[in-house]
Amino acid sequence: MNVQVRGKNIEVTPALKEYAEKRLSKLEKYLPKIDVVHVTLLVEGDLHKTEVTIPVAGYLLRGEEESPDMYSSIDLVVDKLERQAKKYKEKLYARFKNNKNIAAGEQSAETTTEPDNEIKIVKSKRFAIKPMSPEEAAMQMELLGHSFFVFTNADTEEINVVYKRRDGKYGLIEPEV
Repeated sequence: MNVQVRGKNIEVTPALKEYAEKRLSKLEKYLPKIDVVHVTLLVEGDLHKTEVTIPVAGYLLRGEEESPDMYSSIDLVVDKLERQAKKYKEKLYARFKNNKNIAAGEQSAETTTEPDNEIKIVKSKRFAIKPMSPEEAAMQMELLGHSFFVFTNADTEEINVVYKRRDGKYGLIEPEV
């Protein structure tokens, strides 16, 4: 596992990097084929924040936690990611088991009932999107009272998403090809 640690407003010491690598190695028992882990350590005022992103087979496991101490933030985010990894592994196992049973013609009562924690899309929506700037999209989002807005970026001509962050500021999601 290649752990890439970078810092914002903080110097990443060898001890911090080693601690993050050691704690994140716990995830290998759930996800043995992790190639790279992106870790960002930030200091914002008195808060120490840790953000971790792990690409796994087309999915992203992501966690961020903050506390007054950087080591505590690392512990908290690893605990969160461990829960996500367990859930991911359980869903993969359930899907594999269901596919195996269906292929063998053993459609049991267990495979026909949906688990409570299964992701289910309950509504689908289609709408026309017009080219606009991210600022215009944020204004449109506010006018609609939504927490995110999908639009075509007039500068890049790509689909982008603008969203409202917990801190009240705005974020922009841009695709990476």
